Amino acid sequence: MHDIGPFSIPAMRSFVPEKLRPWIMILFAVIFQLSGGVYLATVSEMVGSLSLMREDVTMAGAASLVGLALTFTIMFRLKFRFSSKVALLTCCSVIIACNLICMHTDSVPVLVATCFVAGVFRMWGTFECNSTIQLWITPKRDLSIFFCYINLIVQGMIQFTGLAAIYTSFLSKWEYMHWVVVALLGLVMIATVILFRTYRSMKKLPLFGIDWLGALMWGLTILCVIFLCIYGEHYDWCDSEQIQMATIFGVVLLLLNLWRAKTIRHPYISLPTWKFRTVYITFFIYLVVFILISPMHVIEHAYMEHILGYDSLNVISTNWIVILGIATASIFMYRTFALKKWSYKRATVIGFSAIVAHLMIFYFMIDYNLPKESLILPIFLRSFGFIVISICFLTALTQVPFRYFWEALTIQAFVDACFGEFFGAAVLGRAMKFVMAKNTMLLGAKLDNVNVVANQLSKGELFGALQQQALIVSMKELYGWLLMFGIFCLVVFLLKESSLRPKFAVHPKFRTIRRWIKHDLREDEAIAKQDF
Repeated sequence: MHDIGPFSIPAMRSFVPEKLRPWIMILFAVIFQLSGGVYLATVSEMVGSLSLMREDVTMAGAASLVGLALTFTIMFRLKFRFSSKVALLTCCSVIIACNLICMHTDSVPVLVATCFVAGVFRMWGTFECNSTIQLWITPKRDLSIFFCYINLIVQGMIQFTGLAAIYTSFLSKWEYMHWVVVALLGLVMIATVILFRTYRSMKKLPLFGIDWLGALMWGLTILCVIFLCIYGEHYDWCDSEQIQMATIFGVVLLLLNLWRAKTIRHPYISLPTWKFRTVYITFFIYLVVFILISPMHVIEHAYMEHILGYDSLNVISTNWIVILGIATASIFMYRTFALKKWSYKRATVIGFSAIVAHLMIFYFMIDYNLPKESLILPIFLRSFGFIVISICFLTALTQVPFRYFWEALTIQAFVDACFGEFFGAAVLGRAMKFVMAKNTMLLGAKLDNVNVVANQLSKGELFGALQQQALIVSMKELYGWLLMFGIFCLVVFLLKESSLRPKFAVHPKFRTIRRWIKHDLREDEAIAKQDF
């Protein structure tokens, strides 16, 4: 926005020191990332307090992520329509209302809808802050640098939010986390009124020509996919009417979305966006990545709680290791990928190697008496590898023409932020069920009346020991299968030749983007007049 002269934020009042302004925006972005509809770290407390199922609360949390992902496509339309002051005040007001509703409702549809809205405005507020300081972070508008910062803020705050939610609920009640967020957002509103003025460097553009129906339909499509992943095991998959109806509804919505993309001028996600090689390749590789890291949701928590006997505070404390991995990966990618322009292949191989190494360590060290310190390295490697791949794949989307870039970002966010995590957990959870049943049967076959150990224990103690042994054997078996799958994927990446580097990952100037949008609006107005 400021092509000449030093970086500045003219939307702030003159008495605010120039050096302090970017840090204020970063603080606002951190608070927006801390906010949300529900906090999945406190799902156990919410389930007991609101008489809901664990799946219900998880679905509400996923709805927030869907709202967040959908908003990417219209971010610049919102930025060119509303001033920073109006955007920040609006986002804070809506998120505060959503937090208050989430505290006082036990209706699942209301909870899901509220979290969806909270996700939309959370993303809008975060984007308003980060886009304002983009030229401060990278004056050359190099997105490979900018995405290192984005991952550090977004992924780091996801982990820190879990820590804050658990510690808050431990000291008092889970509702207090919502009150903390409401108070912080209230402070943001007060600071916005005092520090900001209504300023525009360019004439505002109307919100004309946005496919709002398409946005709603895409959101419902992804929610259907997430519903299948979360509720599949609970309803016994395709044997239940709920899963059958969700499958049919999701397929019909997907087909309608693709059909509408052919018939209207500006669909929410255009068909050409899906045809870019970078878009569909990163989409499917992300699915592979989430399958490989799915033990963090299905196996690791069960291992730490049922085998090692950790409580919720000890389990959530591993988030500090994850945050360390996120920070290390962001700094590593900034120094190598963003500045030295390492190739996409090298970054992908490094990320997959870290994930495969984490699986290998868990496979060989999983045991009944594992010290907590032994978990540090594999958890760090998993976090490091995922962030390396995330920064690499985000930057890879810059190969898509900028006209389709934000739609491609939304598609990638569908799997990265929305259903990828639940898809991996569903696949591994289903496999865990069959492997557990098999191992229980095999291990229990030797427990008969002539077995000395079996005769020394009561039936309850014997069944508990059997289940525990079957659980740990099943964990090791699944880690083994995932390890072989990960090694196969790593070999494929090593054999594939590619010399592409992030040398042209440059974000266009805001005036250029505004000119493109204005040109499209003029064409739409001309067509509308002809039709009239």
